[in-house]
Amino acid sequence: MRQTADQLASNTGVKRACAVLGVPRASLYRHREGRKQTVRLARPVSKRALNPQERTHIIEVLNSEGFVDASPRQIWAKQLDEGTYLCSWRSMYRILKANDQVRERRNQLTHPTYQKPELLANGPNQLWSWDITKLRGPAKWTYFYLYVLMDVFSRFVVGWMVANRESATFAQELILQSCQNQEVDPQQLTIHSDRGGPMIAKNLALLLSDLGVTKSHSRPHVPDDNPYSEAQFKTMKYRPDYPDRFGALEDSRSWARRFFSWYNFEHYHTGLGLMLPAMVHYGHTDQIQQARQRVLEGAFAAHPERFVRGVSTPPMVPDAVWINKPKNQDVEQEIPR
Repeated sequence: MRQTADQLASNTGVKRACAVLGVPRASLYRHREGRKQTVRLARPVSKRALNPQERTHIIEVLNSEGFVDASPRQIWAKQLDEGTYLCSWRSMYRILKANDQVRERRNQLTHPTYQKPELLANGPNQLWSWDITKLRGPAKWTYFYLYVLMDVFSRFVVGWMVANRESATFAQELILQSCQNQEVDPQQLTIHSDRGGPMIAKNLALLLSDLGVTKSHSRPHVPDDNPYSEAQFKTMKYRPDYPDRFGALEDSRSWARRFFSWYNFEHYHTGLGLMLPAMVHYGHTDQIQQARQRVLEGAFAAHPERFVRGVSTPPMVPDAVWINKPKNQDVEQEIPR
């Protein structure tokens, strides 16, 4: 190609010939001059470089029992205090790198690997989520503590309480009373929470064991492992009548009583096919879906021209709800019909 370009260049010029043939002009010039690629010679070894015996001795010192957990800077300083100089600490790093040993040399605490919770609920009272949130009190740095226990499948708040502190004893009372109110049988229920102090308390774990309730915890510092409680708290704190501060403990309880009554029995939840949590929790969804469908069919019969795609259907209630749904898993096979 370069020979062809050279021949064509004699008639049309170098720039035009290289443009037509797609040959860089520098390649043509190298071809004309007959340049050959130079061979890079090996870099000479400096007379000041450490010899192999010295490098072997240094790596042995760095990995010795007294220095195996120390950094090169620490070793260099310690050696100087002992009247010994092997090399600079930078050379120590280079020797470690040549031996593939550049790493954290100190013994450090390693955190355990926590398994991601993967929990499925396809009916009420199979999976509950609970958490505690702060409510600001009458003065700065004063708080009341709202405990909320929610059914994940129906989003129905099965129990709540407001106290003046976080306590595993209060959590015990709330969970025990809620299990009795919902008539939960042993081995029926899993309760999920984060890893706060009351959640991992030993006395609460013993209560759950006595009730035959399985406990589940989020991974540390992973709020997405407890999304339903977090979303419910956000709904609560974005209500128009949510106060900036509560004047007293009774004020917070009175407000929470009104809020949870609205949430359970008046709030059409987008995650439930616009059903009320109480409708889903107590199994009224089928008849409500049928009634909604009849209304939509009546509207279609009265004005079919307004329904371009035919008869509308109401939003469906999910058959199953997950905390951390596994990837590439067919949920339908796990849902009993």
